[in-house]
Amino acid sequence: MNIVILAAGMGKRMNSDLPKVLHPLAGKPLLGHVVDTARTLDPQRLVIVFGHGGEQVQAAFEGQADLHWAKQSPQLGTGHAVAQAVPLLDDSVPTLILYGDVPLVSAATLKRLAEAAKDGKLALLTQHMEDPTGYGRIVRDLLGHVSRIVEQKDADPETLRIDEINTGILVCPTRPLKQWLTALKNDNAQGEYYLTDVIAAAVADGTGVVTANPDHEWETLGVNSKTQLAFLERRHQRNLADRLTDSGVMLADPDRIDIRGTLACGRDVSIDVGCVFEGTVKLGKGVKIGPNCVLKNATIADGVEVLPMSVLESAEVGTGSRVGPFARLRPGTRLGPDSHIGNFVELKNATTGTGSKVNHLSYVGDAEIGSRVNIGAGTITCNYDGVNKFKTIIEDDVFVGSDTQLIAPVTVHRGATLGAGTTLTQDAPADKLTLGRARQTTIENWKRPVKAPK
Repeated sequence: MNIVILAAGMGKRMNSDLPKVLHPLAGKPLLGHVVDTARTLDPQRLVIVFGHGGEQVQAAFEGQADLHWAKQSPQLGTGHAVAQAVPLLDDSVPTLILYGDVPLVSAATLKRLAEAAKDGKLALLTQHMEDPTGYGRIVRDLLGHVSRIVEQKDADPETLRIDEINTGILVCPTRPLKQWLTALKNDNAQGEYYLTDVIAAAVADGTGVVTANPDHEWETLGVNSKTQLAFLERRHQRNLADRLTDSGVMLADPDRIDIRGTLACGRDVSIDVGCVFEGTVKLGKGVKIGPNCVLKNATIADGVEVLPMSVLESAEVGTGSRVGPFARLRPGTRLGPDSHIGNFVELKNATTGTGSKVNHLSYVGDAEIGSRVNIGAGTITCNYDGVNKFKTIIEDDVFVGSDTQLIAPVTVHRGATLGAGTTLTQDAPADKLTLGRARQTTIENWKRPVKAPK
């Protein structure tokens, strides 16, 4: 089929310079959700009708060769918008119309709608609502067949009592659609060319008009304000949370998790409140994530515990390790099995072997750390001279005393011990104690200063 996504609206009620369809939901533009769902239907043509903020919208999807673009300027209604896509449509297959600000419609619902449109029918996605205010009403004849759609502003009191509404999503035979679009008129309260007017045209031509319903009401809810965006964000996050708990993940509170990408979990994973997962995150079996952690593009092996308030980005954590609380693993960090990274420790582009520990108040950057290494509190690898980065190598079984500075490039050889307070500027030999600090001195007759009398 052809798929046309309408994404030209300004979104005045968003009160933002960002085009409405680029506002994020779960870390992805609204339009991105619709495009991804559309792709699951394997369309012959996927056309996006753009308008307001068009350059930004196109730039956000740059390099996606399967997308075709049709510009609507000025914006004169939904019928006018679809007409802009007409030259790009294949007459031999039906056309599905979607909306760039309706992000949660499911592929299953759209497949059911497409099935209803077989044999040249026009299929509408409709639903019954307790409060249909603001929506176009589905008007049926005495036999229950759809005869037309009446927009809210054009409806009389009797029509307003109808609770079956038009979601705007439809599948239509393409060749007659093109003809019906050319006959649209704008003699209505909005002065616009309504796509919904093709329904009456289809009925007049003897085309069968049928309906299908979504699985859930929230699938067809659109975004016209930040309040509506926030509502759909929580709805979507709860859907994701329910899938996790159904698969066996223990969530302390399913309403307090944010997934902005993909989160894959092994068995017996537990996640505390307030955690954010971005990009691609993989959690192995038995992983425990403490409250208020942020994981982005991270791979966490079996049995790992991430304690509260920790941030892990583009990092890998080995089996049985412990990270946090208040730890930060920056891009390029790879921890070996049974590593311990403690409170207020930051690692960047650093690796550790098995059983190594950096437990307190340290920065380790551009470093290779072996196995069974203990790095004391306040240790810093001085990896940057203001222009270039240099590497620190710490071999197996090294003990680094507290408040040590390692001026890279430098190597601490196997089994070495660095005394507390050392500033290391040369390689430390294996199995020896190396010190690099000033001799302690006591000034015998020194007196503490006192304030001068006023």
